[in-house]
Amino acid sequence: MELSTISLFVVTAMALLIVPGPSVFYIMARSIGQGAKAGLVSVLGVMLGGAVHVVFGAVGISAILMTSAAAFTMVKYLGAVYLIYLGCKTLFFASNYDKGSTNKNVKDKTLVQVFYESVLIEVANPKTALFFLAFFPQFISSSAGSVAGQFLLLGAIFVVLALLNDSLYAMLAAGIRKRLDARKRSAKVMNQAAGCCYILLGLLSALASPSKP
Repeated sequence: MELSTISLFVVTAMALLIVPGPSVFYIMARSIGQGAKAGLVSVLGVMLGGAVHVVFGAVGISAILMTSAAAFTMVKYLGAVYLIYLGCKTLFFASNYDKGSTNKNVKDKTLVQVFYESVLIEVANPKTALFFLAFFPQFISSSAGSVAGQFLLLGAIFVVLALLNDSLYAMLAAGIRKRLDARKRSAKVMNQAAGCCYILLGLLSALASPSKP
């Protein structure tokens, strides 16, 4: 691939990544609910999930989501239901928060659990696969060599850029958490914010359309 093509891809990808998407909402929910470490671990999990989509896209597996309405619908609703469940569960603990208690929902999760949950949520997000399949081909040329190789290269670049971008959002959300920690009933507020983020992410996933990656 030509350097000019890669440079254009990097600029375009960065412009797209700056705008918060579903993955960023999830990462910020983790940071607000559990702190910077959990937020950054969730970034790593989301990035691994994104890498899985890149590999699937390179070998053509993700194309099934674009040709099978049933497959797309099943994946998106399973993911949406799980996210809405997480949100409602978090809000339930927030509404039953008492002084001196702790967040039983989020803080009981180990960093390993946060990581695997993040991977699962991203892999089950059909919009990621659709986005890659719609966006990457615009920078791929059959005359530049292996199409699969170009797809993997662009995917690797995108994942690295997303890692940096999402890490900044995770730290921003962690900063919000610190400010809330200095206020009364801050744990309840943090739980409510995290719960709302999960529910919003679930609704976005449920409304995902194959024609709108």
